[in-house]
Amino acid sequence: MNPMLQGIGIILIGLSGCIAYFYLSNLILDRVLFPARGPNAGRNINRANLWRPWLFMFPAIFALSLYLAYPVFETLRLSLMQRVAGGGYEWVGLNNYQRMMQDSKFWEAMRNNMLWLLVVPAAATGFGLLAAQLTDRIKWGGLAKSLIFMPMAISFVGAAVIWKLVYDARPIDLEQIGILNAIYLALGGAAPQTWLTIPFWNNFFLMAVLIWIQTGFAMVILSAALRGIPEETIEAAIVDGASGWQIFFKIKMPQIRSTILVVWTTITIIVLKIFDIVFAMTNGQWETQVLANYMFDKLFRANDWGVGSASAMVIMILVTPILVWNVRNARREMR
Repeated sequence: MNPMLQGIGIILIGLSGCIAYFYLSNLILDRVLFPARGPNAGRNINRANLWRPWLFMFPAIFALSLYLAYPVFETLRLSLMQRVAGGGYEWVGLNNYQRMMQDSKFWEAMRNNMLWLLVVPAAATGFGLLAAQLTDRIKWGGLAKSLIFMPMAISFVGAAVIWKLVYDARPIDLEQIGILNAIYLALGGAAPQTWLTIPFWNNFFLMAVLIWIQTGFAMVILSAALRGIPEETIEAAIVDGASGWQIFFKIKMPQIRSTILVVWTTITIIVLKIFDIVFAMTNGQWETQVLANYMFDKLFRANDWGVGSASAMVIMILVTPILVWNVRNARREMR
């Protein structure tokens, strides 16, 4: 069958299944379990309304349990086991974690992840805030916002391919297609540089890709927050003689502080899980290893499921507190 027709058929089957589920669940709830008739009609209506949200959410709860909760417990189990010759696993306790701690590549990944955490959330949030403030003050702000937000529509791998072209290096006697080398040579550089192979600094070249993508996200959220500041507050500050810098740093920034923190922590979570960009651009070579790529290497290249699962648990432990804090903060914002 044509793949497109097959896809359309699957979508139609899925939609029909959803409609049938909600229709039948309503029917069973209202007609069979809690019918709205007889002496208990009022109580049955209340019971049906109590159960209805849980019944509607059941497919989502089931899918989340199946695809999120179960893998977490299975990963934890695998991180405490080791494969044995001939098939099967044996209990080794924390041995996989000890082996991981003794691996220099793990510490390289931890160090690089910390570097990413220091640079990317701060830079993306800062550039996003700057863009939100400036684009709200110019005529073609809508167009500028669209251009800044556009990278959000590109996948991480797609963005990595684009930026590999930016960092491309060719022999000096050939025309450079990498814009960075073209600028470098135009400024008097001796020879084209293979930017992604320069230890330490190549991490920053990789970070630029994620900053480029996430700045649009930060700009949209922070722009909405800036627009939510009451005009009366700004007008009162202007009447009192406050300068533009004072209005921005002493009035606007404090009022959107919680939104800035939500953006910051959201990008922090993305940074902790970063994989695609590093995998597509350097594959962790030249001292650019990160935790997610380290986990991939152990799981699917070294076939060491114990250490791979242990590194996955480390990523989860690092992400969870920030995720919980972020959700609680977002709920407080909505209230």
